Amino acid sequence: MMDQGHLLSSRTGDVDVSGIRRAFQLGARLENPINLSIGQPHFPVPDALKDAAIDAIRADANGYTLTGGHDTLRDSLREFVRDDLGWDTSGGDLDVMVTSGTSGALVLAAWALLDPGDEVIVPDPNFVIYPVLGPMSGATVVPCDIYPDFRMTAARIEPLITERTKMVILNSPANPTGIVLDDDEMRDIATLCRDRGVILLSDEIYDLFTYAAARDDRGRCPTPAHHSRDLLVVRGFGKNYGCTGWRLGFAAGPSWLIQEMLKFQQYSFVCAPSMAQHAVAAAHSVDMSKWVESYERKRDMVVEALSPLTDLAVPQGAFYAFPAVPPALGLTGTAFSESMLDHNVIVIPGGVFSARDTHFRISYAVDDGRLAEGLEALVSVMS
Repeated sequence: MMDQGHLLSSRTGDVDVSGIRRAFQLGARLENPINLSIGQPHFPVPDALKDAAIDAIRADANGYTLTGGHDTLRDSLREFVRDDLGWDTSGGDLDVMVTSGTSGALVLAAWALLDPGDEVIVPDPNFVIYPVLGPMSGATVVPCDIYPDFRMTAARIEPLITERTKMVILNSPANPTGIVLDDDEMRDIATLCRDRGVILLSDEIYDLFTYAAARDDRGRCPTPAHHSRDLLVVRGFGKNYGCTGWRLGFAAGPSWLIQEMLKFQQYSFVCAPSMAQHAVAAAHSVDMSKWVESYERKRDMVVEALSPLTDLAVPQGAFYAFPAVPPALGLTGTAFSESMLDHNVIVIPGGVFSARDTHFRISYAVDDGRLAEGLEALVSVMS
């Protein structure tokens, strides 16, 4: 027999199956559950993008593209970066690349920047891939505790920076909390990282889902890119346009870093899915405001129902809320989430995203009726 322990790499022992997948598996035994766990929009892909994808397939645009992306899409991204971030890529010191989802961009950045012994600072709580970037690269992941308000500020980051720190990962609008940092906070973090010679990776996958009160003076998602060019911005199309399965994102940043990420993409992902690249070339001209407004109203439903019962930092973007389990219940986030299965509701334990297991995550990317049913069940248990 094969000796699995001998054959498997040591890094496999440092990576566990996502707790989100475990919640899906537990929920699989339920009949027609109220699923408040899925981190993807419930709305359909806009027809313009569907039609463009179908046209691309029928036109036989199904082969490889250039590693950095199809020229038409890459050029449109350069234009978008100029308009939204204020970055001019024509000078050669900044560039963009298309990636296989935003997760692909995160992995490529880790491979390009991190060696064993290096450190990367990430928020706690965090998106589940951030801690796994450590085993993938050999680097040490340093958590930045952002409880109870979930704001990853320069003041919280600075004490964690050492001579081994290579990268800080910032996520705003944030998963799992829905928190959006303001422009002053972004400026302070960008300045800190630049002054300390550390790359800031700004994960802005939910940029379109920034609610009215949290938008900057331009009516858009605050970003540290307005205060520095010595950083990497990662954004995507899947969450914003409902096409998560197309696996399409992009990165913008210093050309020296983009070129190294391109090398690793060439030997791993090769290129992002070609038909999807053709489909999203005009995505930024598609008006998604009605969906953003509808999700802001869903956010309001969550806050109105749960805020009287527990500590809840009001989400200002994305489509998540991260309430605390009421202490009077005497339950961990895991125990509480499992108890909700008895009420036909699936939520994600806070311990999936954090060293603490005191909260739980709700995704309100569901229709209003199902959300109302789920909130009613949550209120009945939390009261």
